[in-house]
Amino acid sequence: MTNRLIEETSPYLLQHAHNPVDWYPWGEEALTKARTENKPIIVSIGYSACHWCHVMERESFENEQVAAVMNSGFVCIKVDREERPDVDSIYMDALHAMGGRGGWPLNVFLMPDAKPFYGMTYMPPRNWVNLLNSVQNAFVNHHEELEKSAEGFVQNMLMKESEKYHLDGSTTEFRRGDLDEMFEHIKQNFDLEKGGMERAPKFPMPSIYKFLLRYYALSQNPEALRQVELSLNRIALGGIYDHVGGGWARYSVDEDWFIPHFEKMLYDNGQLLSVYSEAYTLTKNELYKRRVYETIEWLRREMLSPEGGFYSALDADSEGVEGKFYTWTQAELQAILGDDFNWFSKLYGIRPSGNWEHGNNHLHLAPNPNWELLLSDSEIFYKVKLNATEEKIIPETQYRAVLDKLFEVREKRVHPGLDDKILASWNGLTLKGLTDAYRAFGEELFRELALQNARFLRNNMINDDHRLWHSFKNGRATIVGFLEDYASVIDGYIGVYQITFDEEWLDEALKLMAYTIEHLYDDEDELFYFTDSTDDGLIARKKEIFDNVIPASNSLMAHNLYALGMLVSYDEYIELADWMLSKLKRSMMTDVQWVTNWAALYVQRAYPTAEVVIVGAEADGFRKEFEKTFWPNKVIVGATTVSDLPLLEGRLSNVEKTTIFICFNKTCQLPVHSVAEALKLLS
Repeated sequence: MTNRLIEETSPYLLQHAHNPVDWYPWGEEALTKARTENKPIIVSIGYSACHWCHVMERESFENEQVAAVMNSGFVCIKVDREERPDVDSIYMDALHAMGGRGGWPLNVFLMPDAKPFYGMTYMPPRNWVNLLNSVQNAFVNHHEELEKSAEGFVQNMLMKESEKYHLDGSTTEFRRGDLDEMFEHIKQNFDLEKGGMERAPKFPMPSIYKFLLRYYALSQNPEALRQVELSLNRIALGGIYDHVGGGWARYSVDEDWFIPHFEKMLYDNGQLLSVYSEAYTLTKNELYKRRVYETIEWLRREMLSPEGGFYSALDADSEGVEGKFYTWTQAELQAILGDDFNWFSKLYGIRPSGNWEHGNNHLHLAPNPNWELLLSDSEIFYKVKLNATEEKIIPETQYRAVLDKLFEVREKRVHPGLDDKILASWNGLTLKGLTDAYRAFGEELFRELALQNARFLRNNMINDDHRLWHSFKNGRATIVGFLEDYASVIDGYIGVYQITFDEEWLDEALKLMAYTIEHLYDDEDELFYFTDSTDDGLIARKKEIFDNVIPASNSLMAHNLYALGMLVSYDEYIELADWMLSKLKRSMMTDVQWVTNWAALYVQRAYPTAEVVIVGAEADGFRKEFEKTFWPNKVIVGATTVSDLPLLEGRLSNVEKTTIFICFNKTCQLPVHSVAEALKLLS
């Protein structure tokens, strides 16, 4: 048995291609059928790594009796939220307007004209069937009331974001004192004991630490750095990190960073590469370096396509059980580790009955009196308390050898499912992460992977008029790109320029920016739409404003406008970035935790950005040495012989030895010929 989804490329849709439900993909065919037959629509939205999506499929969508109820009374549409974030955003907003709590699977009921009137997340099969019957009854017997309700939700969605969220943009003056006030607000939400924010589940939220690092660079406020280090240490040591194979899971279901929701998403890992790399340049914490190297090795080993793109996600489940691939019984660990089991069990809190559920142990390094992390300039040691009188120092080499044994055994297990679609937006985030890792560590493999990915995006996901495609699979790019795609790829290309000084990547970023301004910018609201002007298939055209696990695409665009404006001396780009930033000032001053990527840009605008100009034969080597120092508010340009960039104009003639210019507001100090001298000028 198959349905129409068998023709799709999305792994999530293909998972449902053998359901008895008569699923349609999102598109005109399904919408026309609903209008023609005057039937309500079920839009069911999820993604391939979503545990509860799989549960609802097994319980309801694979059940022939449930499917019969769905097929007889409804037009059923299945959506991959990662493939169609525009559809997901519209109907998630509708659910919130209904007073519902968001999550996936997201199931929304629509009128035949695609206007929503009711929605919810997961439901067990009996409740689901009861709801289907109630909705069908309401559609027949209370049709006008449903139409009125749906129209109200749509009118709410059609309201301009500036009006809806009071984004006034009254001033482009950015004051340092505002940042202290923002910090005082956000620290009220800190978990000062366990790191992260004071709530559960706990998400990594990379843009929070991006803001705190930049705020610390300006203010030297020790509270900011303390929270960054506490949080990054717990995220690096806890169960959200895969100690055996590298890479982070999506979030911790508890407040202790212990048990993750085991799915691994590309977007988390790409962003965390950036955060940990930047934090390393400040703290020189060897743990941060190890996590970056291990995560990039996982990306290279398990997530890199032959063409150079990165796949989207690994499932939470294997063999139908969440986390089965990652957990261990004590007996398994004893058999594998032999003499090393004793100290390993103390380090990881291994128990005969399991430290999690069903007799299983999950690996995480929780703070406890049985062990201590010892860090030197380039090494990590684990001091383990074996009993009341005996301690053992475990060097990183021995620790890693034990984890390698577990890795070899784990590789023979049934692996979690791979979502092998390649998304431009998430690849852009990962590309930026690779460039930040290269800037911090100078590891040539990182630059090679970044260039491979940059070329993949250029060759496969950008067409001749510099329009991006959103998704790539089976050799074919599909779905017109969204603002998140442009924002992330532009950011990645800016990063590639700054690790290569190859201006072709700056040119690519500028062309993508020009397309975005022409086709996605709203002159009236002075922000960017999420969807392209050529895409008119939805009931509303939305804007993504607030930062979450992934920064809002508008905040990323503001960063891009500012960076490009600085790099190529486009004052109009800087002015647009400033105006967008000013519109969010009210939000930053009241609840900054949801606009921290905006706040990170505010830090850059509250004090001058350093323009670092490096020219001469050793420009790349000087750049590499310069990047080892924590100085987030800078742009770097450079060339060996020739360049058309305004910041390099007149700098390349008669250069006998490599030279560095430190400039602010296009005014440069006297040239110097060593990185040490340049850093003195900065400070």
